[in-house]
Amino acid sequence: MSTPHSSSTSSAPHRASPPQIPESLTLAATASSGSPSSSSASGMRDAAEDDSDSPPSQMSEDDPGGGGGGGDRWEPDLRGGNGGTGRWAPPDQVLENVLESVLEFLTAARDRNAASLVCRSWYRAEAQTRRELFIGNCYAVSPRRAVERFGGLRSVVLKGKPRFADFSLVPYGWGAYVSPWVAALGPAYPRLERICLKRMTISDDDLDLVAKSFPLFRELSLVCCDGFSTAGLATIAGRCRHLRVLDLIEDYVEDEEDELVDWISRFPESNTSLESLVFDCVSVPFNFEALEALVARSPALRRLRVNHHVSVEQLRRLMARAPQLTHFGTGAFRSEAAPGGGLSVTELATSFAASRSLVCLSGFRDVNPEYLPAIYPVCAKLTSLNFSFASLTAEELKPVIRNCINLRTFWVLDTVGDEGLRAVADTCSDLRELRVFPLDASEDSEGSVSDVGLQAISEGCPKLESILYFCQRMTNAAVIAMSKNCPDLVVFRLCIMGRHRPDRITGDPMDDGFGAIVMNCKKLTRLSVSGLLTDKAFAYIGKYGKLIKTLSVAFAGNSDMSLQYIFEGCTKLQKLEVRDSPFSDKGLLSGMNYFYNMRFLWMNSCRLTMRGCKDVAQQMQNLVVEVIKDHSDDEGEAEIVDKLYLYRSLAGPRNDAPPFVTLL
Repeated sequence: MSTPHSSSTSSAPHRASPPQIPESLTLAATASSGSPSSSSASGMRDAAEDDSDSPPSQMSEDDPGGGGGGGDRWEPDLRGGNGGTGRWAPPDQVLENVLESVLEFLTAARDRNAASLVCRSWYRAEAQTRRELFIGNCYAVSPRRAVERFGGLRSVVLKGKPRFADFSLVPYGWGAYVSPWVAALGPAYPRLERICLKRMTISDDDLDLVAKSFPLFRELSLVCCDGFSTAGLATIAGRCRHLRVLDLIEDYVEDEEDELVDWISRFPESNTSLESLVFDCVSVPFNFEALEALVARSPALRRLRVNHHVSVEQLRRLMARAPQLTHFGTGAFRSEAAPGGGLSVTELATSFAASRSLVCLSGFRDVNPEYLPAIYPVCAKLTSLNFSFASLTAEELKPVIRNCINLRTFWVLDTVGDEGLRAVADTCSDLRELRVFPLDASEDSEGSVSDVGLQAISEGCPKLESILYFCQRMTNAAVIAMSKNCPDLVVFRLCIMGRHRPDRITGDPMDDGFGAIVMNCKKLTRLSVSGLLTDKAFAYIGKYGKLIKTLSVAFAGNSDMSLQYIFEGCTKLQKLEVRDSPFSDKGLLSGMNYFYNMRFLWMNSCRLTMRGCKDVAQQMQNLVVEVIKDHSDDEGEAEIVDKLYLYRSLAGPRNDAPPFVTLL
């Protein structure tokens, strides 16, 4: 199984779920009386796999097209009066204006969704007062339709490629181009302040258009995006004079050495409004002196994450310029000086001690463990620590983690082993999120963590709410223990990298372990399953996983009944991802009555045929069914389907599909 470093009972009678507005058409909104948050996408690696960019919302199926967007708005004179001195407003118009005033204070996405579905007048009023638009699939609705409906947006969040693009399972050039969206948003929303993109392709020309179109632009967050270079970043830095947030997270910046642009120097020479600058994924060198000067003239800067070209000597200079930082990405965390001539640990520790506001540390991309004691002065205040790029041993981790008594979020490589995780469990009783990534993600790797580490965490961290755990060896007993010790789990992602791995002690399938998770963790909304699993595990999930919205399945199941249990039982399911599992057309067709309620279905390396996919496309006209080939040079139509991507769309099939994508 890949990783972000490069993620039986008898059949139940058939029953159709009640019709719902599908979240695949997600157009979310939260009303805002002020400027958007400046920290929307500043999480650590994988940031984002969680749908935390913005809460989802739905576009009504009865959208008349004009929505709440264009047209002259009736402005009634409510003062009354006789003759020509005034005019009476129609009662409906008065009520609509009152309703708009009330909806301005409605911030919960779910409440706004419900309000927009009451009737047409509520639908229009909600559209007029919506300030944030979230679109979970850029192909689920056309830019024109969104612009026509919503007239006063200040913030737009767009997602593009399927999540499995993070695992190199979506071929290069698949799509998710932001160009049509930027072209539509510019004329419609001159007061737009924030754009957040995830898994989209954005060119330097697109960034140039963003800078030209939005004079009040304040926040740009690009997560897992590609297509742009330092030239585009220079345009944003130079032209967006009100910029508060520039967050580049897990992006691929396309630059050759002879094409580099000194983008850091393009920020305004006067004091800036910058609050967050994240560019640890930009692998090319940059002008450090320009960065140091920028930090010095940015008194509001709270978040700074630099790339691996920053040494500990330079790190100390940045910390002296910005003692107010709360979130800091350290870069390489090693010295560039000759042996014996570098910065001392004591000198670096003094700098950390002066940074009294630090609560989040990340980076450590080329760490020298000898410098780790320098962070001891801030460890007790840390709530978030990211060691997911640092190949630390248990002996190197333990002195650090024993000082982190208030840690709530911890990301780490599996090189720390079970012993390192036991040290985490002994100290971090308030831990809420843990992610353990593999140094070697190959299926036949040994792996350094196992059920022993998982059980230790469950016993020492009872408040745990989210876990991602890559390993090679696991037992049902350890998973059952976690289900009992951590009942508040919302996210449980156990990735056993080897195919069809059973309980390492008993040799049994992992059915009972995952069954216990869905039975005992009543708040669970996201689940990833792997290992040797039979239909029994999926029967458990269907019966008890009533709140699950996202389900990822790898190397699991033994018949199509597994999918039928999921479709019929998980009534809130929005996203289903399946890879390398023995599910055929029969399993796919068992979801026919449920696809309209889902955002998407992804299946690859299963037993699907072109005929089964065509059956779905013919019977469900409002679904877009994409069949994706593994190789763009394959000719003709293969009967066996490599990859299937199925989603609901108001816009119909897209017009930018490459040759290796067949739209059914």
